[in-house]
Amino acid sequence: MTGARQQLIDSVRARFGERAAVTEPADIEPWLTDWRGRWHGRSDAILQPGSTEEVAAMIALAAELEIALVPQGGNTSMVGGATPPADGSALILSLRRMNRIRSIEKGTMRAVVEAGVILQTLHEAVAAKGVRFPLTLGAKGSATIGGLISTNAGGTQVLRFGPMRALVDGIEAVLPDGTVHDGLSGLKKDNRGYSLDQLLIGAEGTLGIVTAARLKLFPAIHSRAVAWLGLASPQAALDTLRALEAGTDRIEGFEILPRESLEAALDHIADLRAPLDGVHAWHALVEATVSQPGDEPPEDLLARLLAPLVDKGMVENAVISSSEAQAEAFWRIRDSLSEAERAAFGPATQHDISVPVDLMPRFMADAAAEIEQAFPGTHASGFGHLGDGNIHFHVRAGERGGADWLQREGPAVTQLVDDLVTAIGGSISAEHGIGQMKRDELERLSPDRMRTIRAIKAALDPHKLMNPGKLV
Repeated sequence: MTGARQQLIDSVRARFGERAAVTEPADIEPWLTDWRGRWHGRSDAILQPGSTEEVAAMIALAAELEIALVPQGGNTSMVGGATPPADGSALILSLRRMNRIRSIEKGTMRAVVEAGVILQTLHEAVAAKGVRFPLTLGAKGSATIGGLISTNAGGTQVLRFGPMRALVDGIEAVLPDGTVHDGLSGLKKDNRGYSLDQLLIGAEGTLGIVTAARLKLFPAIHSRAVAWLGLASPQAALDTLRALEAGTDRIEGFEILPRESLEAALDHIADLRAPLDGVHAWHALVEATVSQPGDEPPEDLLARLLAPLVDKGMVENAVISSSEAQAEAFWRIRDSLSEAERAAFGPATQHDISVPVDLMPRFMADAAAEIEQAFPGTHASGFGHLGDGNIHFHVRAGERGGADWLQREGPAVTQLVDDLVTAIGGSISAEHGIGQMKRDELERLSPDRMRTIRAIKAALDPHKLMNPGKLV
């Protein structure tokens, strides 16, 4: 350990107590590896502030000593965005102790929560007040609000509510010099230049550390229903989505998946049942909700809107959940797809990408064909959030497999996928961020964007102490 890092640790303990700096290797070890197990780092300590004032003091000390800091919440990054550098040059700054829900206001439909609050904890707290925070995702039991803001997380309800950027009404954060930015006042109009709040959303902790946020709340769901559809093609799925959206504003989720993904889930995940009889090339899961007891029941709404689509042949078959348990069973299939595909198909390159919604059906077919032609023996397909253009696009080793396939051909496959995405105006990162995993690709494909990002980074963090090696 360098003298400067030891000095920072000693100073933090002297000011804030022993628990404010964890140095036992066994306690640090679980936080040195990313969610997927691809990146491994080293760190001499985990700093654990308990308040915004403590975060500010720790960052100011680190800036004075020129010690880099890696912010962490639930450590659920899918792109190595919260893993410390392998050389041990940075300390981890954990926001997990900052887990207070400061307020829940039904009148303004806002909640002020600290960065370390776990998403599921927030869901339960606002539900007890009869309201709702609509963002949800598979890691809700461990992902924290600060991390979700820093990656502009998406999830399954983006179709109706948008990503985290649309749900944040203000941010409190500590900037790289220890200055506290307080944006929690809830002003409806504020034209004092650049929006620091929006700049910090999606910045992956490279411009400062989010300590709290003012979040938008919505009426609680009175009831919901989920339909499972059998379809001939992704284009039929998009046509169905457009028809449903023309008939109601109550559609919250629309997920699309190919037959092979469904079959993998049914074969490899216990206690799953096929929602439909017969064979369909594509499937979609649709969720509708209502907020008031007097609203048309969601199952009736879906039945009314889907019936003419079935009659016209746009939808080949459909079933609507008759209970909350059945709705959950449908969603469990969707949530199991990544796990099932790993078990069924072996190694694959996985791409979290987005394309313009109207081009998504064509991209899913054309990109898969082009990949398979360029790498004969592989198999490519995607599933995901059709309503917002987000595809989880997987290229499987197939006949080209082997223990080293990902290392041997994975980078070339990824470059081709990213080239195809960029060519139609898409993004190589839809909801997981850039982190370490996509940094070089972002530089290759978007040099002008990267020049701007670097200029902003240099202005706010000239010594490059905030989450080094991520994004920029």
